[in-house]
Amino acid sequence: MKKTEISRKEFIRMSGLGLAGMAFASGLLGSAEAFAGDTTSNGGKSYLLKNVRLETGFVYEEGEVVHTKTELFCVAIKDGKINSISANKPNATNAIDAKGWLMLPAFRDMHIHLDKTFYGAPWQATRRGQGGVKGMIALEQKILPEMLKTSTYRAEKLIELLQSKGTNFARSHVNIEPTSKLQSLNNLFKALENKKNSFGAELVAFPQHGVFYTDSVPYLKEAAKMDIDFIGGVDPYSIDGAIEKTIDFTVQLALDNKKGIDIHLHESGESGLKTVEYLIKKVNENPVLQHKTFLSHCFVLGRIDKVKQEQIAEQLGAAGIGIVSTIPFGGLIMPIPTLYKHNVNVMTGNDSIIDHWSTFGSGSVLEKANTMAQLYGYSTEFLLSRSLKLATGNVLPLDDKGVQQWPKAGDAADVVLIDASCSAEAVSRISPVRSLINKGQIVY
Repeated sequence: MKKTEISRKEFIRMSGLGLAGMAFASGLLGSAEAFAGDTTSNGGKSYLLKNVRLETGFVYEEGEVVHTKTELFCVAIKDGKINSISANKPNATNAIDAKGWLMLPAFRDMHIHLDKTFYGAPWQATRRGQGGVKGMIALEQKILPEMLKTSTYRAEKLIELLQSKGTNFARSHVNIEPTSKLQSLNNLFKALENKKNSFGAELVAFPQHGVFYTDSVPYLKEAAKMDIDFIGGVDPYSIDGAIEKTIDFTVQLALDNKKGIDIHLHESGESGLKTVEYLIKKVNENPVLQHKTFLSHCFVLGRIDKVKQEQIAEQLGAAGIGIVSTIPFGGLIMPIPTLYKHNVNVMTGNDSIIDHWSTFGSGSVLEKANTMAQLYGYSTEFLLSRSLKLATGNVLPLDDKGVQQWPKAGDAADVVLIDASCSAEAVSRISPVRSLINKGQIVY
């Protein structure tokens, strides 16, 4: 196998180990800097990349996908969009040399808490309040005032970590409760404004301390009128003591303000199942919320029997309710193949990265795709190729028949270049420095 070729299994394996370099080599980075001043007539930036490796189709043997074909192309980027894809011109002197690296859609972290992290500050291990989630709420009420003093800076550092792993977009939950009030949200607004040229986000107004357990209602109502995208929630029964009351409030607030819904659901017993079923009912009563409603974690799906899993997955798919899963949680394995079978939108994220809830979380959603592939035995070329959609927000270069569907002219230039060489010698030389092209700019 040539060094510029790679099997899907090897790519996923290396990605999970953190060995696939999402970066420009030093020479390429220098070329990118040299082009940074080029502008188009309306002030936007333009680049021409040569030797860009793109997936072009599947190779079959006896009806089974056994390999993924790639070819080299020139890709022109203008005003933050892919302007054209053309035959490769390896001798072009006015182009940035991508060195045969594989271009993929930039990654998307769809469940993270940018607003409260220890990342970027001196190391602190996980803290545990006594009394489960309510004990953690009490702990947060003590430590948040101090954390808020530097939360903008630490959010920016966490964004930089995500970018170093190829992610240029995130869905972030942000605390809205009587301790932080709206300060956590406003601090995160500042961080996102500072990173707006290279990173995008959608925000969830998250009542971490309960909607009614602490009086978060007035702050949620105020946040709902601001530039956020989803109304959040957490364990309506175990925190607020009332499934219907909390879900009804959340649904109505979302409807009144034309927002989506994304609810943390950790409860894995009867109350968890009742919460899922009640949310399905409410979304079916309000079709405008279909494809705008999500359950994060939803651990109960991993606890119920297979027959019930099928039934709930079918209902979730029909109602357009997505699942945002952190994949494994302890010994709990989510039924992601069953969810896919019923067309449930499944996404993933790192959740906590070095905070008082967890010291784990690498910042890589590609690692999540690797873990999913291992958990569910996705070892064939076809299934491995489909696993990538977990990291890219369901965007794949090839459709299920192997027809190229990405990138196309007019697509946003939100991409990542990966050194996909499977040579052991090449892997050992891959630099930890990472970079990605997005929004028409070279970010490094």
